This record gives sequence, structure tokens and C-alpha cells, in this order.
Amino acid sequence: MYAAIAAARNDASALLLDKSLVGRGGATIIAQMTVAAAIGHEEPDHWTDHLQDTLAAGRELCDEGLARLLCENGPARIFEMDGWGAHWARGADDRIRQVKAPGHGRARCCYVDFLNTGPGVAGTLRRQVSTLDPVRRVSNIAVTDIVVHDGRAVGAVGLDVVSGNVVTFAAKAVVLAAGGLTKIYRRNSASTNMGGEAYALALWAGAELIDMEFVQFFPIAHLAPRLVGMDPIMWDPFRYKLGGRLLNGDFEEFMHRYGGQDSGTYTTVRDQASYAILKEVEAGRGSPHGGVYLDFRHVPDATLRGAFGPVIDRLAHNGIDLTQTPVEVAPTAHYHMGGIRVNGRMETCVPGLYGAGEAVGGANGANRLSGNAITEALVFGECAGREAAAAVAGTPHGWTARAAEGAVERLNGALGATDDSGIPANVLQQRLQTVMWENAGSFRTADQLGRALDGIREIREAPVAVRPTGSYNLDIQDRLELRAMLTTAESVVRAALGRGESRGAHQRLDFPESDERLVGNQVIEMRDGELTARWPAGAGR
Repeated sequence: MYAAIAAARNDASALLLDKSLVGRGGATIIAQMTVAAAIGHEEPDHWTDHLQDTLAAGRELCDEGLARLLCENGPARIFEMDGWGAHWARGADDRIRQVKAPGHGRARCCYVDFLNTGPGVAGTLRRQVSTLDPVRRVSNIAVTDIVVHDGRAVGAVGLDVVSGNVVTFAAKAVVLAAGGLTKIYRRNSASTNMGGEAYALALWAGAELIDMEFVQFFPIAHLAPRLVGMDPIMWDPFRYKLGGRLLNGDFEEFMHRYGGQDSGTYTTVRDQASYAILKEVEAGRGSPHGGVYLDFRHVPDATLRGAFGPVIDRLAHNGIDLTQTPVEVAPTAHYHMGGIRVNGRMETCVPGLYGAGEAVGGANGANRLSGNAITEALVFGECAGREAAAAVAGTPHGWTARAAEGAVERLNGALGATDDSGIPANVLQQRLQTVMWENAGSFRTADQLGRALDGIREIREAPVAVRPTGSYNLDIQDRLELRAMLTTAESVVRAALGRGESRGAHQRLDFPESDERLVGNQVIEMRDGELTARWPAGAGR
């Protein structure tokens, strides 16, 4: 949405496509957390300090140009959103409230009251988009291919989910902003439509991916008791605002055993916390459901209500009283640091093809700093829309129907296929999720990653059951999504195999230490239909 807004105010028309309803799918709408930006309203701050924290979290692998773009432009986006009515939480002096999140040296994370940040941001952008005549919104479009002609991105081919028809779109430039890949894992915190399609679409179009081995596992996602209608990663602000204690199954604090000093500070970064939790479970010191305890019994009820108000009542409706009993938490696939390789203008190596938000890799290196995700969406979205509009100003469409023939034929072939004897695509998706969770999760070995490749190959070769096409055909949607999920999952596994060390969110049990020879960013590309990984000169040896 931010890319469309930026394109419109730079004299371009924009077509905003969404696989679900525009502005109501993906990750932002369900995010309840914070947005990091050095606006200095809570305490003195500067974007260079934000940058240093971002680089430190990235374990020497951040693209410093992209990280700088993120941190330097974050404040402008926060203030612009504020002018559009984002309703950032405010103090008595009417200054925007900010909190200190894990990995930050200062209180710089803004939020919308009572864990409503994601819906607040998404709603603000929806309203802004609706006022812009140059932006046309089309929902329920599953894009299946980017059309490239004479080496340039000139449009897209997709499925109209409602009618079941093939649709084509001509464009002078294309921005891929389809989010992350966490649906490829069995346990994940994201929207069900985040299957890694942006990465697959980029690869098929000839673009490159970077840092695909770095999947961020959120350490304290809700595990038990049952929680309905609330974000499973909601516990992070509770923890760092109120001092929630992480305890193992023996009700002992344990982070100090793994290099963290968490007691009294509660700011251990995510990869370190995930590692510690999974190690405690592995050692037989986990909670009954296979995680650890998050304990707020030492926090008075008035303090809980003062910080989170109606959220406490929503928890009560789920039978959870934080003053009486701890909850169980465990890591879950949450975010992806890697993604499409872009330059400082958000442009890929394919002219006319841009990336934005979580679809882009490089800025966060090996581990994303808390609060940077929505900032990344706002900043990179604005940059992509502005740069794309400037690049295509006054140029004619490069679209030809002939250029789209191959993609149209592939999609028509998928729509025309029927097979009652195969395996339903959603069942194959579940198999893939299990393969990735068990073999390419927080901790990996070469043997596990080899099994993951075998599993991906078996799923790719399995016969898929497809019923006749029609409106809202979930079978064909699942089948198309599975194609992208398999490509993206293989990209993660091949990159993980290529990095023989442990760094940030990528932990190899057979290479437990970091290796300074591997300070570099792996690139994934597709050559003759096969995925390959390569290192920059001088790295990866």
C-alpha cells in the first residue's frame, strides 16, 4: 500500500493486487507489536544509533546501505503516518510513546494502544489509498508469474480467485511486496497466505535472492493453554514492559546458561532466546507441552491492566489469569531476514522489477532487530513506489501478449487438469511444513538438510489431486501455492547447506561456531530451471 501511495504522488498510476482483500491479508494486519524509529520522543535518539543496533543484531551480514535507508527514513514514515491518523500511543505531553525492545539501546519503538499496532497501521494505509484516484485496487488475485519481455518486467499473469479465470496485467514496472515465507513451517505465527510466493516469483522472473538461510524463529510464541483470536507472539511487549520471567520446567531462570544476562533486563535478542529455550527442552527441562514458562505472577494485577487494559480481559475469556499461573511459550517461525536481492532503489537485477517489505533481503543480515519489520514495510514500500514511478516516467509499455503466452499456458494447463487419484495439495503442503520444521528449523545439520531436500523432491514428484475449476476453487489455489512453497523451501535448504557455521538465526549443530571466512551473503538464483547457491568473491571457503 505504501508503494502504491508513493507511486501515485510521483505522477504514476498504480494497480494494487492482493491474493486476499487489499490491505486485509498478510502479516501487518495481525501484527500486535511495535515499530522501531529514532524519533526521540521518549528519550534522546538518532537514526545512527538505530543503525548501530540493527547492524549489531545482523551479525556482520547486513547490507549497510539498506540498513541505513531503513533507519534514516523510519522517522519520516512515522510522522507521515501520524499525519494520516495512525493514532500512535501518546503520553501526557502529547509526544509519541516509545518503549525499549530487545536489542535496542534506547526506547524507540512506537505502538498503537493495547497491542493494536498492525491493524492501526493497515487501516491507516487503507484509508489513505482509498483517497487516491491513480490507485486501483483489485482483490482476490493470485499472481502466478511475472512477465518478462526483452529482459524487462512488463506485467503479470494470475488467477482471479472469484471467477476462476486467467487474468493478465500490463505494467511499466512491478513491485513485489507479497511478504515472507513462514507458512512453509508447521509451527508459524503468520497469516495463512504467506507461502513465500514473492521469492518464487522473483526467481522465476530471473531475479536473485539473498540470505535465504536466515529464518527468524520468534522465541516466546504462545504454546499453552489454548488461545483463540489473539496473536501467538503477543507476549513480547508483555515481557519487556512488565518483566516477564522465562523459566524452565523446573521453574528456574536459564538464559544465563547460554550467554544471556536476562534476569532483570528481559532484552535478550531473539536468536539467542530461541537457542536457549530449545536447548532447555532438549535437555529434558521443558514445560509439559514442550516449551518453557513465561511467568508474570510477580506483577500486580493493577500493573498488568495499566499496561494492557482490555487485553487482560481477552485473556480472561481464554481462561488465562496471569496473576495466578504462567503460560507456556516456545519458538515459532515468524519472519524471514532473507529475500529478493535489491539495490538502494529497491530494484532487482531484472529491470522494472522491484521489491518491498519482507519480500526484500539484506537489510537485517543474520537476525532482525525487534520492531524493524513494519518500519521496513513502510520505508522500503515508499522507496520502491517512488523509484519505480521515476524510472518509468514517459516510457511506453513493453507489454506484448506474446510475452505472456508461456505463463498463461502454464496456468491454463493447471486449471484444465483433473485427477481424483492424487494427493490433495493441502495435504502435500502439510507434509512440506513438517519436513521443513523437522529438518530445516532453528537447528540444522547437513544430514537433516539432506533429508529436507529429499522430502521436497518427493513432494514435488507426488501426483496432486485436482477437481474441476470454478469460482473459489481452493484445490487449484493450494496447488499453485504449493508450487511456490516448494521453490522457496528449496532455496532456504540450499542456502542453509552452503553456510557451514552458526550465525544469528542460522544454527548448524554440526558447525556450532561462527566462521569469519563466511562473513558474506549467499546468493540464490535459478539457472536452466535449477536452483544454485553462490558466494561473493573471497567468502564461503
